[in-house]
Amino acid sequence: MDLQTLTYLVVGATFALYIGIAFWSRAGSTSEYYAAGGQVPPVLNGMATAADWMSAASFISMAGLISNMGYGGGLFLMGWTGGYVLLAVLLAPYLRKFGKFTVPQFIGDRFYSKSASTVAVLCLLVASLTYVIGQMTGVGVAFSRFLGVSKEMGVYVGMAIVFTYAVFGGMKGITYTQVAQYVVLIFAYTIPAIFISMQLTGNPIPQLGLGSDMLGSTGSLLAKLDQTVTELGFGQYTTTTAGSTLNMFVYTLSLMIGTAGLPHVIMRFFTVPTVKDARTSAGWALVFISILYTTAPAVAAMARINLQRTVNHAVQPATDLFAADASLMYDERPDWMKRWELTGLLKFEDKNGDGRIQYYNDKTKNADVLTKAEAAGWKGSELTVNADIIVLANPEIALLPNWVIALVAAGGIAAALSTAAGLLLAISSAVSHDLVKNVFAPNISEKGELMTGRFAMAGSIVVAGYLGLNPPGFAAGTVALAFGIAASSLFPAIMMGIFSKKMNKEGAMAGMLSGLFITLFYVFAHKGLFFIKGTGYLDLIGGPNSFFGITPEAFGAIGALVNFGVAFLVDKVTTPPPEHIQHLVESVRTPRGSRRVDGTHA
Repeated sequence: MDLQTLTYLVVGATFALYIGIAFWSRAGSTSEYYAAGGQVPPVLNGMATAADWMSAASFISMAGLISNMGYGGGLFLMGWTGGYVLLAVLLAPYLRKFGKFTVPQFIGDRFYSKSASTVAVLCLLVASLTYVIGQMTGVGVAFSRFLGVSKEMGVYVGMAIVFTYAVFGGMKGITYTQVAQYVVLIFAYTIPAIFISMQLTGNPIPQLGLGSDMLGSTGSLLAKLDQTVTELGFGQYTTTTAGSTLNMFVYTLSLMIGTAGLPHVIMRFFTVPTVKDARTSAGWALVFISILYTTAPAVAAMARINLQRTVNHAVQPATDLFAADASLMYDERPDWMKRWELTGLLKFEDKNGDGRIQYYNDKTKNADVLTKAEAAGWKGSELTVNADIIVLANPEIALLPNWVIALVAAGGIAAALSTAAGLLLAISSAVSHDLVKNVFAPNISEKGELMTGRFAMAGSIVVAGYLGLNPPGFAAGTVALAFGIAASSLFPAIMMGIFSKKMNKEGAMAGMLSGLFITLFYVFAHKGLFFIKGTGYLDLIGGPNSFFGITPEAFGAIGALVNFGVAFLVDKVTTPPPEHIQHLVESVRTPRGSRRVDGTHA
C-alpha cells in the first residue's frame, strides 16, 4: 500500500476513535463539562495530563530545537519537566483541595474579589491564546505534509475535529480522548526512535543508543556528531549553550514557572476524586511524560547525523566534507526532501550554480572552515531546514517502513489536538464560568451555563483557527512566549494565594497586571510592533536583548520577579485580607481531607 493511502487510513482511524470516545463520554452537567465530574481514575488522569501537557511543541519542535542547538537545547527538557514537578509538588494538591473548577475562580475566591478573578481571566486568555496559535499552526503543517492538503485546509479540518469532541464532551470527553491521544503519540514517537537507534548503533533502546558506538564507524554517535558539525562550522553539539549562562538560566526558570502556571494543565487536577488521587495522578503523569522526554535527546542527535549523512555523507571516517563528491547533487536528492520542499519548511538555493546542496554554517567565525568552503567554490550555505520537520521527517530520512511514517503523522496531529482541546476548554471555562456565571449573570441556571460554555468553546475554536491561519508576528514559531506570559502573571498569584495568608487583593491584582504588562512590553518591543508612521519602528529598549542579554522568550522569569515585588509592596500599604480568608488559606494548606469538585464552595 502506498504511503499516502496508508496515512489517510491511520489518521482517519484515530479521528474516528477520538469522535467515538467523545460521544460515548459527552458531558451532561457543568461538573462533567468543567471537571469530568471529578471521577477520573488517577492512572487515566495521568495519561490525559501527559497528552494535555505534551503539545505540538514537545512532539514536533523540541527534538528539532535540540537537534539544531545541541547541548543548549537541553533547557527545554529541564524547563518543561522541572516545571511539571513544581506544579505537581507545590500547586496541584492544594488547588485540588480548594475544590474549584478554574484558576480564575481560585484567585477570585482566595483574594475575595471579582475584580481579581477578572484580571486572572485576562491573563489566562492572553497566555492560552498565544499558546493555542502554535497548536493550530502545527495541525496545519502536519496536515499539509501528510494528507496532501493546504495548510489552511489542515487548520479547518483540525478545527472541525476539536469542535466535535470538545464542544459536546467538555472536560469529560476531552479527558478520555486525551488518553487515546497519549497512546497514539507515545507509540508514534518511540517506535521510529527504536528503529533508528537499531540502524545507527545496534541498540534498541534510544536512550542508551545515544551514548553507544556507531555501526560501521569508529567512535560513539555523539563523538562523530561533534566532529562533523564542528568541521562544518557549527558549534560543538555536546557543549554549545543557548546564549549567555544568565540567559540560559533565566530561560529555563521561565519555562519552569510558566509550565506550573498554565491553566489548562492545572485544571487536570480537578478531575480526580481526592487530594491523594491528585498526587497519584501527578506521579503517573511524570512517568508517562518521561518516556517521551528521555527519548527526545536521542531522536535529536540521530536525526541530525542522518541529515548530515544524507547531505554531506558525514559518517564516512575519512571524508573531506568540503570536497565536491561529499555533497549531494540537487537532482539526485531523495524523495523525502522533495516532499518536504512542497511545505516550504525545507528550502534549497543554489548560490554558486553547481547543482550541489552545500550545507554548512556560513556565519561561523572559524577561519579554517570559511577558507575550506571558499576554496571548494561555496558561496554560502544553500540548505534551510526548519526545526519543526526533524521529528516528522526523521522516519523518512531513515527510510523506515510506510506504516511508521503514517504513525508519526497521526502522533503529531494527536499532540497538537490534545493540547489545543485543553487550552480551548480553559478559555471556554474562563469565559462561561468566571465571567458570565461569576460576574455578569450569577443566577444563570446550570443548563444555561452549560450552553454558554459550549457557545464559548465554539467561539474559542473559531478565534484559535483564525490565529492559526494568521499568526501574529510576535507569537509565530514559538510557544515559549506563552510560558513567559503564564510565568509572569498567573504563577506568582497562585503561589501567593496558597503560601501567603497575608497577601491581599490589591497586591495580587497589581502584581498580575504589572508582570503581564512588562513581559508583553519587552516582547512587543523586540518584535517590532511599536510602529510610528513616518518614523518607522520605535526602539524603546535600547536594542535587542538589551536587558542583560536576556531574550524575549526568557523574560517571563523577570516579569514574575516584578509581579512578586509589586504585589508585596502594594500589600504593605493596603488593608490586610479578612480573618476568614487567612483561615481559608491555612485550611487549604492542611494536608488532610478533601472536597468534592462541585465549583460551589470554598
